[in-house]
Amino acid sequence: MRVSKRVKCEEFPCTDVKHECYVIPGVDVNPGDISIVMISEAAPEDSGDYYYSKGDPLFAQTTVQAFRDAGEDVSSLEDVVGLGVYLTTAVKCGKTGYGIKAATIKECSSLLEKELGLFPKTKVLMLMGDVAIKAVNYIAKRAGEGRVIPAGSTYKIRGQEYFFQGKRVFPSYLQAGPSFFIEKSKRRMIAGDIAAALRLVK
Repeated sequence: MRVSKRVKCEEFPCTDVKHECYVIPGVDVNPGDISIVMISEAAPEDSGDYYYSKGDPLFAQTTVQAFRDAGEDVSSLEDVVGLGVYLTTAVKCGKTGYGIKAATIKECSSLLEKELGLFPKTKVLMLMGDVAIKAVNYIAKRAGEGRVIPAGSTYKIRGQEYFFQGKRVFPSYLQAGPSFFIEKSKRRMIAGDIAAALRLVK
């Protein structure tokens, strides 16, 4: 299954993102092989930095390192995917500034909802940063459920058990991009969350 053929933005209504950076994973994946979906913030400004781009893209570099920090013997994104992990972003276009408007996250969460629906055997959702957390909360609200993740700083809400539609949900920090190499305390917490998620599916 090629995800980008199943999930598409047709109208591009959001005004605070770069539509030229729009990307949905164009990889072929067997839905039955995926047990963890890791959702980061937004598409990179440079398409060459995206998870599944050719070469050694930045998002892949930092994600591979995050899994290595968690004790996994991986050296490529293919190795991470081989653990049953699918990687995507909550917002499919690039950011224009530091933040992303709530309306944009809500709009794009409809695409994310369709994307998540392609993986019926998912056991864990990893929400890497506030944008991913907000997106899944919007999905839950449309489904008639309450917040999956409560309001509050990630530091305070980490480590508790959250569930959505039978899946364990981990709120964590952004692992995709240059900030990963800078914030060492968050990096340790990301590693702990990944290790905990992998224990659930192994």
